Amino acid sequence: MGKIKTASEIAVMRQAGRVVAQALAAVRNHAAVGVSLRELDTVAATVFADAGAVPAFLNYQPRWAPLPFPGVICASVNDAVVHGIPNGYKLADGDLVSIDAGAFLDGWCGDSAISFTVGEGSAADLALIAATDAALARGIDAARIGNTMGHIGYAIEKQARSAGYGLLADHGGHGIGRAMHEEPPVPNEGRPGRGMKLVEGLVIAIEPMLIAGGNDDYQHDADGWTLRSLKGRRAAHSEHTIAITADGPVILTLP
Repeated sequence: MGKIKTASEIAVMRQAGRVVAQALAAVRNHAAVGVSLRELDTVAATVFADAGAVPAFLNYQPRWAPLPFPGVICASVNDAVVHGIPNGYKLADGDLVSIDAGAFLDGWCGDSAISFTVGEGSAADLALIAATDAALARGIDAARIGNTMGHIGYAIEKQARSAGYGLLADHGGHGIGRAMHEEPPVPNEGRPGRGMKLVEGLVIAIEPMLIAGGNDDYQHDADGWTLRSLKGRRAAHSEHTIAITADGPVILTLP
């Protein structure tokens, strides 16, 4: 179980989350046909620097990664589901882009992700993004005292599958606080009543990753980070950091 946060600690995490939200909004506003992923990374880096925040992703290296992550944001395009490296790729009309960002402020972390289309987005991509956002909203609504992690996973899974989408296997959300990734893991699939019981003061990142056309396996690109749909299917990613309180779930990564 993750460390329970006090009200004052959650307030600081809210400030970190606000900076992350501002960075994501700036990246989305800057994204356009012909703009490179590296340019978007610079936009986020500038927002963090101006706020006195420390990027959570830059130089992050979990045990499975062959090298430290080289960017401030994860920028995943089309069939790249998550962990895309912000490189020189220039956005094209109709691209589906998922941006994940995290930052530390005063030693506390915020983590959030959005998906959007560039230029003239297709109806199919817009529906996929809407379904991903809806799955996140359902998961957040289930994050209430007395429920379990299984309630969150079930809410996400039910929303995704009822809309005809698959979920990225073996991936989900996580606890968050002084570190970007803390206990407990937060599933995107599950059954009500199963798993850890949710208690006041627990802070978690909930992040559904939906894939068009149903379930699909995945593979890593040669960069060791980018995780891509094996069948080339489009994917979307949506995430918020939330605190579980007596008044219900509170989103910490809103502008």
